[in-house]
Amino acid sequence: MDDKGSVGKISVSSDSVSTLNSEDFVLVSRLGDETPSSTNNGSDDEKTGLKIVGNGSEQQLQRELEDVLMDPSVADTGLGPETGMDPHGVGAHGLPTTASPVPPADESSSEGSPGTPIPDEDSVVFSQLTYLGCASVNAPRSEVEALRMMSILRGQCQLPLDVTLSVPGVSEGTVRLLDPHNSTEIANYPIYKILFCVRGHDGTPESDCFAFTESHYNAEIFRIHVFRCQIQEAVSRILYSFATAFRRSAKKAMLLSQQAAPLTPDSDLFTFTVSLEIKEDDGKGTFSAVAKDKDKQSFKLRAGMDKKIVIYVQQTSNKELAIERCFGLLLSPGKNVKNSDMHLLDLESMGKSSDGKSYIITGSWNPNTPQFQAVNEETPKDKFMYMTTAVDLVITEVEEPVRFLLETRVRVCSPNDRLFWPFSKRSYTETFYLKLRQERKSPASDTLYEVVSLESETEREKRKTTASPDNDEPLLSGSGDVSKECAEKILETWGDLLSKWHLNLSVRPRQLPALVRSGVPEALRGEVWQLLAGCHNNDHQVEEYRTLITKESPQDSAITRDINRTFPAHDYFKDTGGDGQDSLYKICKAYSVYDEEIGYCQGQSFLAAVLLLHMPEEQAFSVLVKIMFDYGLRDLFKQNFEDLHCKFFQLERLMQEYIPDLYTHFLNVGLEAHMYASQWFLTLFTAKFPLYMVFHIIDLLLCEGISVIFNVALALLKTSKDDLIQTDFEGALKFFRVPVPKRYRSEENAKKLMELACSMKVRLKKLKKFEKEYHTMREQQEQQEAPIERYEPFFCLCRPMIFLYTPVDPSV
Repeated sequence: MDDKGSVGKISVSSDSVSTLNSEDFVLVSRLGDETPSSTNNGSDDEKTGLKIVGNGSEQQLQRELEDVLMDPSVADTGLGPETGMDPHGVGAHGLPTTASPVPPADESSSEGSPGTPIPDEDSVVFSQLTYLGCASVNAPRSEVEALRMMSILRGQCQLPLDVTLSVPGVSEGTVRLLDPHNSTEIANYPIYKILFCVRGHDGTPESDCFAFTESHYNAEIFRIHVFRCQIQEAVSRILYSFATAFRRSAKKAMLLSQQAAPLTPDSDLFTFTVSLEIKEDDGKGTFSAVAKDKDKQSFKLRAGMDKKIVIYVQQTSNKELAIERCFGLLLSPGKNVKNSDMHLLDLESMGKSSDGKSYIITGSWNPNTPQFQAVNEETPKDKFMYMTTAVDLVITEVEEPVRFLLETRVRVCSPNDRLFWPFSKRSYTETFYLKLRQERKSPASDTLYEVVSLESETEREKRKTTASPDNDEPLLSGSGDVSKECAEKILETWGDLLSKWHLNLSVRPRQLPALVRSGVPEALRGEVWQLLAGCHNNDHQVEEYRTLITKESPQDSAITRDINRTFPAHDYFKDTGGDGQDSLYKICKAYSVYDEEIGYCQGQSFLAAVLLLHMPEEQAFSVLVKIMFDYGLRDLFKQNFEDLHCKFFQLERLMQEYIPDLYTHFLNVGLEAHMYASQWFLTLFTAKFPLYMVFHIIDLLLCEGISVIFNVALALLKTSKDDLIQTDFEGALKFFRVPVPKRYRSEENAKKLMELACSMKVRLKKLKKFEKEYHTMREQQEQQEAPIERYEPFFCLCRPMIFLYTPVDPSV
């Protein structure tokens, strides 16, 4: 892949500045702006540099900014301290999370005074600023979204915080938030994580405000911080400082992109990155790159428009192989297509990029030809189709051509639709692993290779996740991807519901339960979960959380031990000392101090991790407290698990009614509910099952209560009945441990299971009846405890209960 994906592109206007250091985003001008383009080896990317756009000329605006820079009265700008954020963002109808500052991440501090640089760092310091809050966003470079959040936070902020801001002038620098009284550092944000800075429009209440967005963990997780300036003129100065930092960061990115890939000559594995870009005739005599939606991962094409395909191939490991030429560029509708279905495109150009790092192939695509008709017809708004592109390369040292195959989603819209989607990718990139075997030396003493295998990263991941469910390796917690893709009609329905709900948060809309049973859209879960749990007004608990994390926990060693094995399959939590594990540790520690009676319980970390994937840690803590207290989860850990024993009894009675043949089989082999269902209740299925299923269970739990666990448990038992009836005691335990969770890695299987769970009619009246039966049985057992000669039969009857008196480890 060439350097176009690494070089920063910068735009500065009177309202916003933006930096781009990856292919995850495209720079979007405001409506009506013309975005100039230049062509360089098939790329129409903008030239790297600082661009200033305003109401007047560029020179005039530059002079205005310089005048502000020289004004000694302007020493004012600010950014807010860090709070967490929803890793999946807030959707179009989402409500920002509660904004408030957090304590310093460490004990270090930065000394400085207003108007003076921080020691040892080239920076400008601004004072007289107020932090208004933080919210999660899906579109980190959207001026419209940023202004909307700015308006909301300015109007709703109840805990403003005075801060001082330090903006660096170097690409290696860090934006720092300081306490204005003692210059202690509150929070910091490396420049490379800051994506966008915007100011409020003149004539609006937000004219004295500005905000910036940052990448909290990776390119999928973003949040916005909003500030108010006591000196309104300082806002322009702030944007100028950010623009300077962005420009220098872009230059740094260009230098990094020119570094050669590491060489490992002894290896037989060669790694390549191959990127696909689609361009369309823009009606102005040039071809512009079409956008690729980041959530749906699909290119947006316009029917009937002439197109070009551009392929960028870059070798990233091992000794460099010489690409001699492109043997063919092919295209076909669909996926998993046959070679005979692929159709050649007319090649326009091929050759190395200007820096020599990439090989670029460009071909023309006439969509009106019959073989491409399938990708030239408009698709419904909530649908997409697949398209396969292949490039055959002749590599000098390899005996046979090498084919890189790219399967991508596309949506075809009307020719009158706008050219691109803002804030989305313009290319699709895949990593390929080419394994070669040295065959012989050529007469010219050059090494010749034959191809052993060629595998893409997607194929590798698919092979891992579709491994045989019959092996003995259990599914790691945190497994499974959850897409934000959602039909527009569903999002509109949820948007209408949320708008009405916000008018009266004390009353749930009537249609809410029906919508939740189908699953809350992933992009909206952070907001909806907080509303369902009643955490929309939790400022007091946010403040309490910040106090709790400063206290010592008597269970610190147990928490630390469990953090490392919570969701090891998820990127956010797998790194020791990473952001995910740090936030997870703080939540578990805070709860152990908050709830002295229960403290930290094994399995609690899994539930906390699920919440952290959807909201900031302060809000995740609040929802965790609600689930533990208001939804009765903490009762399962009290009085020697007495309530948990009752749940097992209720489950077995439900089995007796709904699945009598399986109940009888378990009775015959001596399998009791506590032996397979402990994790189901204590961790709410979060410990071992795939995330798609886990998130849907939490949807239902927060909407309908903990009784939904019985629905899911019965659905699991019912769908596994035929297999379980064939097993003995040991076989059944193994089946619950390995094949059952793996079965629901398939999204289709998980959907069917949740539909069955929602159809199970487990009424609270029936559960109350079984609970009364259980307590009657327990009273009878307690009466038998007095005579010593009856101790032994009592222990026989109570064997399942005694089994659970030992600590329960959900990871086992």
